[in-house]
Amino acid sequence: MDQVRSLMVLSENWTLRPELSISDVVDLAVAAEKAGVDGIMLSDHIVLGPSANADGEPENLRDYAAPGNQDPVTPWPSPLVLLSAIAARTTTLRLVFGAIIAPLRHPLNTAKDLGTLDLLSKGRLIVIPTVSWHEEEFRALGVDFSKRGAILDEQLEIWKLAWSQDPVTFKGEHYAFDEVFVEPKAYRPAGPTLWFGGSSVHPALIRRMVEFGSGLNPFGAPTDSELAQLSSALVQAGRSMEEIEMVGGIRGRFNSAHDLADLEAAMDDSIEQLRQGYRTMCFKPSMFTDSVSEVPEICRRVSAGLNERLARLS
Repeated sequence: MDQVRSLMVLSENWTLRPELSISDVVDLAVAAEKAGVDGIMLSDHIVLGPSANADGEPENLRDYAAPGNQDPVTPWPSPLVLLSAIAARTTTLRLVFGAIIAPLRHPLNTAKDLGTLDLLSKGRLIVIPTVSWHEEEFRALGVDFSKRGAILDEQLEIWKLAWSQDPVTFKGEHYAFDEVFVEPKAYRPAGPTLWFGGSSVHPALIRRMVEFGSGLNPFGAPTDSELAQLSSALVQAGRSMEEIEMVGGIRGRFNSAHDLADLEAAMDDSIEQLRQGYRTMCFKPSMFTDSVSEVPEICRRVSAGLNERLARLS
């Protein structure tokens, strides 16, 4: 029977009380696995500059972080470190590095780190590469912001080679090396699963999805026309949308800066996504509770509630 898989966002739950520590984030992932959650997601910033909140911070701090709305002192712990700790304490939970700002890192380093984590977790790693939005972060790390898309394209090619063969040689505009060996390999012969997302389904996203992607996790809500473009491109490449995991999400609505969102209403709002074929749904527990102790119950309610709503559509 068709089922909805739930994916808990771990990066942005700093409004939970008692105040979270890094080890508490790992404990939340362990609790989520016990509560039946399919996976957890951790996102990425290396640094934030003063303009990170140039568009104004959310009225309600329980809301999602978005481009331009982030307080520069927002904690963004290393996802690689946290996911490694979570991998060691779980057995079935999928580990989503969503998203990694890939152009800020050398692709051989990243291929080694992601491959090792995939090996450690026995194939549970999913990676969402992104070019991101924060120019000051790129400037601080000495990476040309204007070329980040082209850099990512080369990186994806290098990852594919590094995870599938030895030795690896590459000649590109941004990277070049001869006959290097990247060992050990990832757990899976093709490397970690790759998903892609963004604020729209644009041509570069479609191209990357067709060549490398197994999942679509948009930040916004793609139109039927945009999804049809993706479907057409996949068919032309001998693939189909049936191969693509559609990853949506539930988002709470806040009546004021201090209110919690209503979980049942948020799940009701997700019905259209379920109708479009989304079968993996992200949720951020701090939208719906201020208490760490209530997170396992939120996890159980999300899993049951989304599948109840899917059953109504049958």
